Amino acid sequence: MVSHAIAAVKGCTKQYPGVLALDDATFEIAPGEVRALLGKNGAGKSTLIRMLTGAEVPDRGTVLIDGGELRQSGSGRAQEAFDKGVRVVYQELSLVPGMSLAENLFLGRWPKQAGVIQYREMEEQAAEAMSRLGLDLPPGRLVAGLSPAERQLLEIARVLVGKPKIVILDEPTSSLAAAEAQKVMDAVQRIASEGIAVIYVSHRMNEIRQIAHSATIMRDGRIIDTVDVKGADTREIVRLMLGSEASQAAALKNGSQEKTVLEVRNLALAPKLASVSFKLRKGEVLGIAGLLGSGRTELLQAIMGVRPFDRGEVAVDGVAVKNPRYRDMIRRGFGYTPESRKEEGVVPLLGVDENTLLTNFPEVTRRGVLSGSLMAAATRRIIDRLHVKAARTDTPIGTLSGGNQQKVVIGRWVYADSRILLLDEPTRGVDVEAKAQIYAIIRELAAEGRSVIFVSSEIEELPLVCDRVLVLRDGALHEEFSAPNIDQDAVMAACITGH
Repeated sequence: MVSHAIAAVKGCTKQYPGVLALDDATFEIAPGEVRALLGKNGAGKSTLIRMLTGAEVPDRGTVLIDGGELRQSGSGRAQEAFDKGVRVVYQELSLVPGMSLAENLFLGRWPKQAGVIQYREMEEQAAEAMSRLGLDLPPGRLVAGLSPAERQLLEIARVLVGKPKIVILDEPTSSLAAAEAQKVMDAVQRIASEGIAVIYVSHRMNEIRQIAHSATIMRDGRIIDTVDVKGADTREIVRLMLGSEASQAAALKNGSQEKTVLEVRNLALAPKLASVSFKLRKGEVLGIAGLLGSGRTELLQAIMGVRPFDRGEVAVDGVAVKNPRYRDMIRRGFGYTPESRKEEGVVPLLGVDENTLLTNFPEVTRRGVLSGSLMAAATRRIIDRLHVKAARTDTPIGTLSGGNQQKVVIGRWVYADSRILLLDEPTRGVDVEAKAQIYAIIRELAAEGRSVIFVSSEIEELPLVCDRVLVLRDGALHEEFSAPNIDQDAVMAACITGH
């Protein structure tokens, strides 16, 4: 164990309804140490972080910061951890674009005297915090004008205000290109050189090997091992992350046809995509694997015409479409389910019927008016086919479980008779049973001759549903895996291996 630990979680267990999120976990980190925290989705990383920040109270076990145990509960516990020097930068940035750099650094904690904000003092302290990271920017400048890397560095500078003892960074480079990511890694090394402990959550092995002293691997709520990064083999780290689930091959029979329905040629979209080329065959489920921030979502959006790309072209049935437009791609038979179901996939207050049929309302319209009976019948056909559990066809979709909502989002394009489906994280936030049902739905659609691009960050599900898997890394597609020999271990290693 670490001597003179600045932070420690000892024998902590946390149970949520039906989920053991943390199982007798013990973790320690020393001042000035950079510790990578690795694990697939649901491994327990977020729960461990919330223990350290005081956002959660363990059912059993203790949390110590700078030698003192966190004893409070509720919101007071988080303040207690903050006062002891725990800081965290989450993946989703929380800056206010319309405020200055200095105002953002002190957001909610502005220095005041007699109730008046002391702007000069605030800007002086802001300049000092930013200079510690090599960020030479005017404190009065608006955040709206910053680059993505500068915004990430500003988030990190914010946690340096005061006297932090431990800084937790959750996927800090996921939205950044390689050159910008290097600035963040330089900042991490500066922080550690001041004696501040850093927990660095990432899967990017090239970054981890560059800045981390050691890596703690989690799986199923348990801490499996802590290894020396310099001497650790990537495949061994992957094996520890996946455990007994590793190296399972799919039992799928590739039913795709020779006909190419979609070809992407040298597609580029800065800063994420440099040159992406691939073909999608009729009746094929093509998986796109890659780390968070690798450009998977941007690739689907570019193909669908949601986001314009810089160069390259998309060919549908052999016909080039140089500048795809969303409505035009729908007419060509494309359907798209976004990564964020809650924010972009459903209209919560509308019924299952309206959410299902919005891709083709004219089909259920008579004399310019929506027909309730036609809507109910059309919706019933889709929810019966996709096994959606809803009391009525007009039940507000926001009242359904995540899995049933996701099936409606997919069913929307089945109703529209789309023949090429672009599915971005279609099983995110759904339970095991619903996942299995969604896999079955996708395979049924492929068997009918529809083609599917299936994007997922959960490597273990790709062999269960895909005919082929391509790995998106460093702006291009690399290794290709084909059923029935899609090996989780090899796919994960390909995702996290950098240059």
